[in-house]
Amino acid sequence: MNTHLLQGKVVHRRARPARYALEHDVWYFALDLDELAALGRWSQIVRRNGRAILSFRDGDYLPEPATDLAADIRAHLARSGFVASDWRITLVTNLRVLGYQFNPASFYLCHGPSGELECVVVEVHNTFGERHLYTLQPERRAAGVFSAEMDKEFFVSPFIGAQGRYRVTVRDKADGLAIGIAEREDGEPLLATSLSLRRLPLTRRNLVWLLVRYPLLTHRTIALIHWHALRLWLKGVPFHHHAAALRTETAPGADR
Repeated sequence: MNTHLLQGKVVHRRARPARYALEHDVWYFALDLDELAALGRWSQIVRRNGRAILSFRDGDYLPEPATDLAADIRAHLARSGFVASDWRITLVTNLRVLGYQFNPASFYLCHGPSGELECVVVEVHNTFGERHLYTLQPERRAAGVFSAEMDKEFFVSPFIGAQGRYRVTVRDKADGLAIGIAEREDGEPLLATSLSLRRLPLTRRNLVWLLVRYPLLTHRTIALIHWHALRLWLKGVPFHHHAAALRTETAPGADR
């Protein structure tokens, strides 16, 4: 199987209005979407659209919940002008753990027949239950580095304003995956986020080891989000209400 595991660290570095940093251990599935039908056949730990310790549900993805994620993401790519019928699409994501899932961001890595990374789709979720897709073509490729920019179009954190611009950088190598997202606000650096991950074969032993070492990972993710939010609030970082941010995003002339 092309499907495998990724294990490493997530790092956030905030530059202003107060400096703030965090670093946590994480792990992910790297799911070949053409192998979803086989997911779980080798172990009762994992199920697709069923109950298990780890479960993948198609409906957990895309703004209009997917029914068949492999077909639905290819339909999205086609609407975006890509011919993706022969692409290999790998989804980097967290599965549900004991029925619960929260993915701040998942990444669809879209490789063409030559193996080049032709497109990256970033699926962002917020704690209000909303989802958004950013579909990126590389602005440049240099030594295996995918890099692209995009305007902010989606409310993520109450401690970050509605306007901004992201640069996404992906280094997809045989032994590991590195993803960086740098956010600028008013042209100035605001937040740098990075994932540094090494690849692990999808085996029962590796999966059990990760579950034991990092139990209830998705529950921990949502708890840490609220813990860091509290610390930012105590530091006096300005709070942006969701409803006000939505009005700003949809106002005429808003920077989209």
